Amino acid sequence: MWSPQMGWGRTAPSVSRVIKPLDVAGIEAAVMSGSAVIARGLGRSYGDAAQNAGGAVLDLATLNSIAWGEAGIVTVGAGLCLRDLINDAVPRGWFVPVTPGTSWVTIGGAIAADVHGKNHHRDGSFGAHVLRIGIVDGRGDRLDLTPSDERFWATIGGMGLTGIIIDATVQMIPIPGRHMTVSTRRTADFDSTVEALMSADSARYSVAWLDSLATGAACGRGIVTFGEHSSDAGAGKGDAVAAPRISAPEIFPDQLLNRRTVAAFNSLWFRLAPSHRDGQRQSLAEFFHPLDAVAHWNRVYGTRGFLQYQCVVPAGELEILRRIFTRFVDAQVPSFLTVLKRFGAASNAPLSFPIPGWTLTLDIPTDVPGLPAILAAADDLVTHAGGRLYLAKDSRMPARLMPLMYPRLGQWQAIRDAMDPNGVFTSDLGSRLGLLRPGRG
Repeated sequence: MWSPQMGWGRTAPSVSRVIKPLDVAGIEAAVMSGSAVIARGLGRSYGDAAQNAGGAVLDLATLNSIAWGEAGIVTVGAGLCLRDLINDAVPRGWFVPVTPGTSWVTIGGAIAADVHGKNHHRDGSFGAHVLRIGIVDGRGDRLDLTPSDERFWATIGGMGLTGIIIDATVQMIPIPGRHMTVSTRRTADFDSTVEALMSADSARYSVAWLDSLATGAACGRGIVTFGEHSSDAGAGKGDAVAAPRISAPEIFPDQLLNRRTVAAFNSLWFRLAPSHRDGQRQSLAEFFHPLDAVAHWNRVYGTRGFLQYQCVVPAGELEILRRIFTRFVDAQVPSFLTVLKRFGAASNAPLSFPIPGWTLTLDIPTDVPGLPAILAAADDLVTHAGGRLYLAKDSRMPARLMPLMYPRLGQWQAIRDAMDPNGVFTSDLGSRLGLLRPGRG
């Protein structure tokens, strides 16, 4: 079946043939069919990572098994949704070691994007907790990869271009219950936001929301939250994952999110936050995945869609990050979801996004006047600082920046080519950014 595919930002759809293999044998057959293929999970990459114009995408929803071992070690199918793993794990006293801001992510997608969360400064990215990956390579052979194998690390963060992930073994973390103990600090400007995040460094989870439209002395004001797992003693039943309570309508007015409406929302959100609060009890769902309560929230950006700009700069380049953020503020870019976090140690994976330092994220409507020039200027600052953009969120980065931002690209390409000598695995992102060597894919 041929159908249009697009990312969460809804910006650049392309038409692919959708294949739904029933088992691993079906995946092997698809790989050996002679068609270019890429795995597609739940479509939560913001750009074109799981699109394959003129080729095939493999829907692996049937690979959803869960098999528990000892001490929180679990082997799961690549098509299993993270929320289903959480729902199964929490009653057993375990939680995923790393979760992004949505639970609507497959295990295969979490590995391919090497997702990170609010605890990267303590626990690293998802790949750091993977013990084994089962994969079908470009020859149609099934491989079991472990961290001692360079092919394992090429697959972590490899955006699905080294093979079709079929299952993985993951080390979960123990938790005492379904709740979090959360502290909140409302900050007056960029410096105080950074200071609050640094003071929360001992907390397992920490994150800051920034007001992207506050100017002058209030530039960089925000809300910093940090939390720890806590027991259920004295608390009601907490949700492990957020159940959608409302759904954004299929048709939303274009330009609803503009400078005026976002400024009003940001101002209200900032003022509603407590200036200083400790010991608040929140459910796992409230703390980790609040946006999951709104189904199809990406529709609020209208038919023109949106992009997410996520960059990271090294720890010593905080002033450059301030300049990047200030450029967005000066241009009055209307982002109601602007996030600042700290990153810890980098992964061994050549294409993994996090490096030790600071990461800034903005959700931006595509119809902002002058947006290409604004983003190009931000790209230059990120590159100058020795930083990079997140491939799982990217939809427009110039290919020339890829080897500058990811200096181990050549190493990754050599491993990928050995795993896929015939260029079976391709994607719109891989073609756009030059991840595939000439003549392959």
